[in-house]
Amino acid sequence: MIHLITGVAGFIASNLADELLARGEQVIGVDCFTDYYSRELKEKNLASIIKDKNFNFIEEDLLDMDLVELLEGVDYVYHQAAQAGVRASWGSNFDIYTDNNIRLTQQLLEAAKESKIKKFVYASSSSVYGDTDQLPMRENNYLQPVSPYGVSKLAAENLCYLYWKNFGVPTISLRYFTVFGERQRPDMAFHIFIKAILQDKKLTIFGDGEQSRNFTYVGDIVEANILAALSDIRGEVFNVGGAGERITLNETIDIMEDIIGKKAKREYKAVAKGDVRHTEADESKIRKKLDYQPKIDLKEGLKREIQWLKVIYK
Repeated sequence: MIHLITGVAGFIASNLADELLARGEQVIGVDCFTDYYSRELKEKNLASIIKDKNFNFIEEDLLDMDLVELLEGVDYVYHQAAQAGVRASWGSNFDIYTDNNIRLTQQLLEAAKESKIKKFVYASSSSVYGDTDQLPMRENNYLQPVSPYGVSKLAAENLCYLYWKNFGVPTISLRYFTVFGERQRPDMAFHIFIKAILQDKKLTIFGDGEQSRNFTYVGDIVEANILAALSDIRGEVFNVGGAGERITLNETIDIMEDIIGKKAKREYKAVAKGDVRHTEADESKIRKKLDYQPKIDLKEGLKREIQWLKVIYK
């Protein structure tokens, strides 16, 4: 079987490639190294993968490629490529989000329509829910994103559904809930917080720190992707949350301090536009239909991310 991963040098996609290669699968990875964060970190993500004989890396912008040709012979597509970041998605930057999150997804789906792929797994986000008091968040909740990023992810998710409904493209969308772990992007909270504690620098928290999240370890996200790809289910949307209960940001930083053995220098600022107060995944659907069982809890996952960051910033 041949697996195509878009955005393969990124946080989640590189971990997915690692796991598929460990299982002896053939993997094609595409990435154009957008400048959202440093190429050096992305190349580190690929360092062990690039040497694998079953891995074929293509450095190119998917928007410039012949996607029908790219999908020839491919069995599974994991569409992880996207312009990330809630806070960066406002103003003129939204053009980048419409290109990389919406237009690219539509063009990939057009190519998939002409292909013989077995599954198209789309990486969506809990950002599609917006700032809701309906907790835990269920797949059939009313969706009202509060950031341009969330709007772009929901638009692409809707495209996946309509290409399944109208053309039979075998899509599944996975709504990720606050993913963390090794190779996490440098703009993400855990990466920023852990780095600040390790380097005795000020740690900035937007809001009072009592906002809460359902954090999901990257290895569990990887497992959800593979379960979705290998399932017979099509045209569905699933929440992907982590092991353990919803927890506040302040409590999470307490755990980081405990693991590292140092106190954080905390500074609180006004809430950033587009941030939501609480997220919590209702996982009953994915557990029932895909037999998804998240394995790594917050503390264990943080230990792994901290160890990785100690190596990165030594």
